[in-house]
Amino acid sequence: MGRVNDTRTALVTGANKGIGFAIARGLGELGLAVAVGARDDVRREEAVDRLRAGGVDAFGVALDVTSDEGVVAAAEAIERRAGRLDVLVNNAGIAGRTDGGAQDPTTLDLDVLRAVLDTNVLGVVRVTNAMLPLLRRSPSPRIVNVSSTMGSLALQAGPVLAAYAPSKSLLNSITVQYARALADTGILVNAACPGYVATDFTGFQGQRTPEQGAAIAIRLATLPDDGPRGGFFDDGGVVPW
Repeated sequence: MGRVNDTRTALVTGANKGIGFAIARGLGELGLAVAVGARDDVRREEAVDRLRAGGVDAFGVALDVTSDEGVVAAAEAIERRAGRLDVLVNNAGIAGRTDGGAQDPTTLDLDVLRAVLDTNVLGVVRVTNAMLPLLRRSPSPRIVNVSSTMGSLALQAGPVLAAYAPSKSLLNSITVQYARALADTGILVNAACPGYVATDFTGFQGQRTPEQGAAIAIRLATLPDDGPRGGFFDDGGVVPW
């Protein structure tokens, strides 16, 4: 077991840009040390440098959420650095290849579906399970899964995306299962929708800034101990799904 640091530490996956970077910066501004999880070495270190320039205690962690070995190595790196983990934000995600901006279920390439699920769902399970031993060492551990209202069966929002939208539906369900399994612990697990944010993920077509999108994840990452469990939230409150 590594040395347990008194400073609260957060891991944000996919934190080298967009909403993930904004979440990392927001948590850092609240005084948390932030592990920037990202696959690309250059972009990861550039993000760390930008965060440090803004006064955030940031460090990079090589992390490919689709790699079992890589995720285990990331957990070991965080253990060596901090000894525990207080906040996990599962932000990394992909939309998958589209045809004219859509994913028609009647012509969907199963390889696209597999790739999206491997990142957006299996990746969350890989990372969460690898980080749980470190989270259990925290006095107030929090897990936030970045989802989307496109995964809401009630709202049926956005275009037809037969790989991406169902991946978020499954992520919401997985979130509930984690919350139930961890109900007798201090680990609060919730899902957050950042809304339609202007990032490269949306082709910069969104109407919200990354900082606006990050706000709900930051709020859920810093909930009090009597906060909700297994919920799905956006800026307006509970999202039906």
